[in-house]
This record gives sequence, structure tokens and C-alpha cells, in this order.
Amino acid sequence: MSGRFELVSVLACPRCDHAPLTAAESRHRCDACQVDFPSLDGIPWLFAEPAASLGEWRNRADFTLQTLGHEHRRLQAAASSGDVSELTRRRLSEHAEATRDHAERLGTLLAPLKLEPLTASFATNLAFRTRLPSDQGLMKYAYNIFRDWSWGKDENEASFALVRDALDGASPGRTLVLGAGAGRLAYDVHMRTDSEAMVVLDFNPFLLFLARRVTAGESIELYEFPLAPKSIDDHAVLRTLEADQPCRDGLHYVLADAHRPPFVKGGFDTVLTPWLVDILPERFGTLCKRINALLAEGGRWINFGSLSFHAGDPALQYTKEECAEIIADSGFDEPELTETSMPYLCSPASRHGRREQVLGWTAAKRRDVPKALRHKALPDWLVLGKDPVPLLDTFHLTAESTRLRAYILSLIDGRRSFNDIVAAFDQQKVMTHEEAEATIRELLIRLYEARQRR
Repeated sequence: MSGRFELVSVLACPRCDHAPLTAAESRHRCDACQVDFPSLDGIPWLFAEPAASLGEWRNRADFTLQTLGHEHRRLQAAASSGDVSELTRRRLSEHAEATRDHAERLGTLLAPLKLEPLTASFATNLAFRTRLPSDQGLMKYAYNIFRDWSWGKDENEASFALVRDALDGASPGRTLVLGAGAGRLAYDVHMRTDSEAMVVLDFNPFLLFLARRVTAGESIELYEFPLAPKSIDDHAVLRTLEADQPCRDGLHYVLADAHRPPFVKGGFDTVLTPWLVDILPERFGTLCKRINALLAEGGRWINFGSLSFHAGDPALQYTKEECAEIIADSGFDEPELTETSMPYLCSPASRHGRREQVLGWTAAKRRDVPKALRHKALPDWLVLGKDPVPLLDTFHLTAESTRLRAYILSLIDGRRSFNDIVAAFDQQKVMTHEEAEATIRELLIRLYEARQRR
């Protein structure tokens, strides 16, 4: 591959795989699907359903800002209580002000989403938050931005060293980082190797808006809120996020889903997947096929992370040996496995932080394999709404447990005692008196303790 790299040369439609996309001001267009994909803050928004995904991220961003507003008011109320010491009042007041300031700074950073005030209340958004997916929200990896662009020199160097050693002196050529997060690894690889181009993909707009600005030379200030602050001054720490220097030409950002990477077949010489393969909710073998399709013949796949699969099916909770076998069966040479220990999220302001035993591999593509099916995040009965909703075990069990829980809570009227509630529940005859007593006590304890933590 030679000549000046243009991002559009490797882009394809995430809906139908048509290429090339037609580039126009502030958008890309698939002429086959007749769908326009916008650009936000200069970053192509290449989700299969661009309008729907944009709506979901807007809702998540709005919910995040509402949550910060709720937390600000809660801290203010606690600081105003006459039942706290002056030192505690100072901590709460400073934390409340930092939360308010952080929300304003975050709102500015998220401006490309063009947020508009929603009429739904905080409680309504809590009940109906979007699911894209539920464990990968807007602020899921917010802590990583400070590692990447503030205090994480040792951790960033360790990650780069894994890639450098895997390259073994070879050029990464055209490189794609899937699930790039806040972008520090992509920046380091592009700045410290002779990569021809670096394409950075993540589906979280907060992370890529920040990465694009920082790598362009801007300094951004946001607050770090450690889970285990080392001192009273560490509850809310204003951090300056910045790169050592503006990135050289050839660094490109793409907002898209790693399950439907919007790229042409064989468009890259190297694909990096840092801390990714075990968190995607699809079979590992399917991911291997997707990465195979992204690589040119002889291209290399470099991966590292914890390798901790959490699939409900125990057969899919693969070990390193099983991963190596699946990789080799997916059109790659036998992968070279490495294991190393490295620090992970060791903030100087937090008592949390650990060392991870990291598994890495390098695998060269030796042949094409049959194309992986397009990813479907949800079944047709849920998306199209025409087929009957199946009576899954989880639905049946949830319905039964919800009914019993709701009945127990309906008995709480401020007049009945615990014994009165148990006696009333006994009439349902779904368990023994002793079991009912233990079940109701456990439920009330959990709810009471949750209230104490709010």
C-alpha cells in the first residue's frame, strides 16, 4: 500500500458493506442504501442506524448531566446539614462545586451531540435509560481519560511496549485500533512508529471528542473523582488533559460499532484490540472472522488484555489455549502468546489501583475465511415487533419475583409492623412462614441499606 492515505479509501457502509462512500461536507453517504452518515466534531458517525444511535447517545449524555446535577444538589444538602463538622462541610461544599463545574465542562465537550433539554424527569430517565449496551455507557471508561492524558505515564508506556515488541521492528503500515477508548495507545503508536496511517474506532462519543481535541494540541480540564480518595483534597481533583505534542498527520477518528466496523475488506496492515475481545457480547470466533476480513493478506492482529470472558454460557468462557485454537481456525497462523504484569488505573489520588496479568498475542493472517454474519444486537421480535415475544425463562422468573416483591412493598403503609407484613404475606401460601420471614427481612434490609448509601 502506498500513496497519501485518505480515510474515505477504507470506509464502507456499516449497513450493506457498499464502498466507496461518497464524501461530502459534514457527512458520508451510501449510494446503495441512500443513507447519510453525519460527522460530529469532524468525526464520521458510521453506525448502521445513524439517527437512532445518535438519539440514544444524546439521551445518555443528557442523563449523565442530570445525574451530575442531582449529585450536586445532594452534596449541597449534606453540606447544609447542621449535623456535620466544619471539616466535613468544607469537603462536601468543595465536592458539590466541583460536580457543578464538571457538568458545565462536560456539557461543553459534548456540544457536538447538540443536546437539547428533555422534558423527562430524572426519575423517568433512570427508569427508561437507553441500552446501548447497558454496561458500556457514556462515562463507563471516564476514569481512563486521566490515565491516558494526565498521570498514567507508566501504564501508557507498558501498553506501548507490548505493541512495540509485537511489531518486532516492522512497520505497522495502515493501522486500525478497535475499541480505542480515549486514544492514548493509538497516539503513541502513531507518533513512535512509522505507521502510514492510524484509524481510531470507538463507539463512545465522549471519549473520541476528547481524544480528537487533545491529540490536536488542545488542553482540556476535567475533574477526577476517585472512588477511594487518599486525602480530603483528593475527592475532586481538577486534571489537565493534554498530549506531549500535537499528533502528526495521518491520525483519523471514526465513531462506530466494533461489531459492524465500517471498513473495506483488507483495508489494514495491522489491527490492534486493546482490552476488547472479552467484553464484546458476541462469540469470539465471530470476532476473529471480522478481524480477518479487515486485514490485508499477511497483516497482523495484535491483542492484549485481561481475557476474562463473562458469557452466560460456560462453553464460551474461553481460556488462552482455546483462544489460540480459534484464532488458528479463523485464517491466522498459530498466534504468538505473551504474558506480562502491568499497572492498571493507579491514580496518585486514589487508594485503588492494581497490577494486571495481561495476555497478549500476535497473529498473522494467512488466508481469507467465510464472512461473519452481520451483527444483530437485538432479536427481530424485539426490533420489528411483529413476532410473539418468547416466554424465556428469565421473563417468567422475573415476572414471578417482581409480583411477590411488589406485593410485599404494597403492604408497607406506615402502620403495619414487620410481623404484620409477614402475617399478611403468609396468605399467599408461596413459602413457609419461616421462609417468608427471612425473605421479607432480607428484602427490607437491602432496600434500607441502599437508601443509606444514596
